[in-house]
Amino acid sequence: MEQLKFGHKKLYIDGALVEASNNKTFEVICPADEKPTATIAWASLEDTQRALKAAESGFKTWSKLPIQERLDWIDKLRNKIIENSDLLRESIMYEMGKTWEGSEEDLTSITNSLQYYSEEILKRNDIPIEDKEGTHEHHFVSQPLGVAVAFLAYNFPLLNLGFKLGPALAAGSSIILKPSEFSPLSAYIIGELCAEINFPKGVINVICGDLNDVGIPLCESKIPRLITMIGSTETAQKLIAQSAKTSIKRYSMECGGNAPFIVCKDADLELAINIGTALKVGNSGQICVAPNRFFVHESLIEEFAAGMVEKFKATKLGFGREKKPDMGPLTNKQSVIKVKGIVDTAIKQGGKLLYGGKTLEGPIIILNLRLLLSTKTKPRYFNMKSLVL
Repeated sequence: MEQLKFGHKKLYIDGALVEASNNKTFEVICPADEKPTATIAWASLEDTQRALKAAESGFKTWSKLPIQERLDWIDKLRNKIIENSDLLRESIMYEMGKTWEGSEEDLTSITNSLQYYSEEILKRNDIPIEDKEGTHEHHFVSQPLGVAVAFLAYNFPLLNLGFKLGPALAAGSSIILKPSEFSPLSAYIIGELCAEINFPKGVINVICGDLNDVGIPLCESKIPRLITMIGSTETAQKLIAQSAKTSIKRYSMECGGNAPFIVCKDADLELAINIGTALKVGNSGQICVAPNRFFVHESLIEEFAAGMVEKFKATKLGFGREKKPDMGPLTNKQSVIKVKGIVDTAIKQGGKLLYGGKTLEGPIIILNLRLLLSTKTKPRYFNMKSLVL
């Protein structure tokens, strides 16, 4: 059997690396060649309950630590992440197809997040509030909330993880990290790094598994005080509905949208073309704030379209650290099928294909660039959603 590049990764629960209680594993597939790059322990319902209990216990000790002692632990984890930066960046590249250059943003985001919230928490302790009548004394006091459950999106594995981990740890809360099944590898490696430095038990837990064994039980448990997520609006609605069945919780939801890119008559056309291209090429267009709809003034649309086509023709597609592509593969086949469907539908509705329109030949699963110009909508509608989602 061919050895996997990243081997096998275990769950991280209650300060220890453990196999799933049901011994199930899950293959992490590299989207560039559709080959397994690692296996991860695939959590059972029992594992989820263990993680919840561990986080509950971890919160009781972590929240009572002096702030500086918490910050020392956070700094220790941050240094360990920096020490393993190449490993983490490569894991992102192989689990979701991100370019090597693109993976740097993930790495710096998690380290910056850990540092930023460590600095911020020192500013938020016992802030006096003026009482205009002078009859009362008021103070704004920050207190740890409790157990947080974080559902992470696949597109920026460590950035998303860092944006959840940083504030939770600094505030004195424990956390259960549930990464996307499309990019769980880097999160599991974070669990390994926590184990290596003997991070306090139960404060950080990393698990991934089926919806009925992990996702729903995490929401329905009375233990979490906060449910946080990065993903679609539809998913956020489901998480809120599931979690509200048993207890009142707080929510922090970053939901995807359908962002418009508007080019007015007096726009700097070169700047608009450069920004529009960069937002669709960066991370293969898999960015929550990437524009999905382009509205261009009719006096500029022909020049704008031609400029975008030239930019996309110059875009280097590929995979790997040495090849240095501008854009890597989409993270999974479902995305390829979805984007292809958008292109086909647009053409059927009268759209004109200006460039691309086919997947690349060979093993690399990259949806080639699509540029569609609708002829039915007034003002003329430049649809770029079909480029890459």
